[in-house]
Amino acid sequence: MDNSTVRAVNRLAKRWAAQAPVKDAGTVFTAAGVWPLLALLADGSAGPARAELAEALGIPAQAAAEAARELLAGLGGVRGLQAATGLWTKDELPLKEDWSAKLPAGTRGRLTGDEDTDREALDRWARDRTDGLIDRMPVALPEGDEEAKLILASALALRLRWEHPFRELNGRAGQGPWAGRNVPWLSRTTPSLDDVRVARGTAGAVTVLEAAGTDDVDVHLLLGEPAAPADQVLETGIAAVTGTAPPVTGSSLPEGDPGPGLTVRTVDSYAPQPQLRVDTVAFSLHAEHDLLEHAPLFGLETAADADHGHFPGISPVPLAIGAARQSVLARFHAAGFEAAAVTAVRAGFGGAAPRAKYRARRAEVRFDRPFGFLAVHRTSRLVLAAGWVAEPGTVGG
Repeated sequence: MDNSTVRAVNRLAKRWAAQAPVKDAGTVFTAAGVWPLLALLADGSAGPARAELAEALGIPAQAAAEAARELLAGLGGVRGLQAATGLWTKDELPLKEDWSAKLPAGTRGRLTGDEDTDREALDRWARDRTDGLIDRMPVALPEGDEEAKLILASALALRLRWEHPFRELNGRAGQGPWAGRNVPWLSRTTPSLDDVRVARGTAGAVTVLEAAGTDDVDVHLLLGEPAAPADQVLETGIAAVTGTAPPVTGSSLPEGDPGPGLTVRTVDSYAPQPQLRVDTVAFSLHAEHDLLEHAPLFGLETAADADHGHFPGISPVPLAIGAARQSVLARFHAAGFEAAAVTAVRAGFGGAAPRAKYRARRAEVRFDRPFGFLAVHRTSRLVLAAGWVAEPGTVGG
């Protein structure tokens, strides 16, 4: 995967982490499921919607479709991870060939207009592409003026096994908000101190634990100070694991309590190797995200204005975004980790192209007699060439 695209997706993940509401049970989200859809939309957009999508993506709109194809192909090559895209349209919606030819390989289907038929087909696609982890397409299928004319979706499904499995235990939590409750503990001891790190950011110190998978994916657990806001802990963790703010590795940490929930001591032992004991809890999370609730973050504010069409590169029919949602889950257990997400964008008819709102003076000039010219380097203002045109057409000498 291209490094610039990876950085762009991580940038969106970090920005989303700063805005994602953390429910009482927690939350989970994946920017990797949203970013390629935004990129494909950006390729077919125009006007303010194009500028907003490019800003959300972190790359120019003209490069977005190819970046989306490369990203999805790269995700599909990660062991343990499945990635898929799907597109469904109504028969009366013509697609621009230039746009549809750039789409990643994937499902192409039709929307019949019958809610039960279309819902069954979309839900089956979601189940099949996530090995049953997500059982429904997250967007609704309204009727009437808001009827879906186009649905663009992505699906990601990850299953991994731990390189060093955990043992399942039962016990009570001794402190914090879970104090006194029976919780599903997971425990393991490994010889690598560098699986744990301590990062610092706006949240203060954050302890980062790497749980390595047997394939191409690892999971990092992040523990902040008790009063640290969740969004700041996530931001600090993202910076740590992506290398933008490298943390201190376990073998370099001082003795004492160098990070939240972490102690480092020299103790009597029966073997010379260092040891890292980890105790954590198993968890299972499911979340639904309405991306239009944070439309500026995803570059969808103007694109959701149904008074106008914003995607002339997708279809000659004016289109606007009617819904954009993500359904996602994650499970962390003794043997491994599972995660899946289905992200879908629904587009319906938009109004005519926006009308000009202002009146302005206009100047015109005609070069219909001899004139001079300069070629100037924009940044340095260096004049690279100068000349004079005495006759129209091509002349030599």
